[in-house]
Amino acid sequence: MTSTSSPFADRADDRAQDSADERDSAPQSVLPLVVRIERTDPPAHTDALETAARAVLALLSDPRTTAADGEWAERVHAWQDARIRKVVRRARGSEWRRAAELPGITVTGTSTEVRVFPPVPLDGWPKELLKLQVSGTELDDPEPPARPDPLLPVLWFNPQVPMSTGKSMAQAGHGAQLAWWALADADREAWRETGFALAVRTASPERWSALTAAGLPTVRDAGFTEIAPGSCTVVADHPALRPRSGTVEGQGP
Repeated sequence: MTSTSSPFADRADDRAQDSADERDSAPQSVLPLVVRIERTDPPAHTDALETAARAVLALLSDPRTTAADGEWAERVHAWQDARIRKVVRRARGSEWRRAAELPGITVTGTSTEVRVFPPVPLDGWPKELLKLQVSGTELDDPEPPARPDPLLPVLWFNPQVPMSTGKSMAQAGHGAQLAWWALADADREAWRETGFALAVRTASPERWSALTAAGLPTVRDAGFTEIAPGSCTVVADHPALRPRSGTVEGQGP
């Protein structure tokens, strides 16, 4: 994942390339997320995306990450200095129980459980996670999600870039992370106190055009799986980051 946001939009191309080269040459890690999908009563698609985003925020804000001597701090900092990779795997039954015994954080949504783990080397996955399925995670929404509360942070998806549920969960996590980085400390704390309340929706084409022009944090995918490199996938529309008008104009969701 790479990103753009308004404070850095005018960065020179050569400086951006140098930064990309540095990230590529750094040791590469990945943030594992595991979603629980039982054979009966699977979670809803949108709830899975929202829960994954909240799980990433829970890890980023956890004292084990934020404290200078936190047990996850060094691993998270090293991961953030390289390419920000996230991989979503799925588990059920005994697989889920074994995964839940590893150090991490489980976040529960309306119909979803997602467990996030501190970053691991690309070739150093714990055996309990390595054998879990990663591709083909597809979920449905029983009914279309409601229009989001205008005061709620929203992770808007590009209507022209279809993705699997698993890929979309990772992208939602990227968007939440970019919003977190862009926020002032007071806004971070206020968000944390809500339990990281947020919504994930797919924008209409008109709204997407307005969002990408608004200077909000934007996910540009590195193109490792499913979609072309550089594709804009998610815009993080947090109220504290919105233009002074407080809204981003556009028709529809």
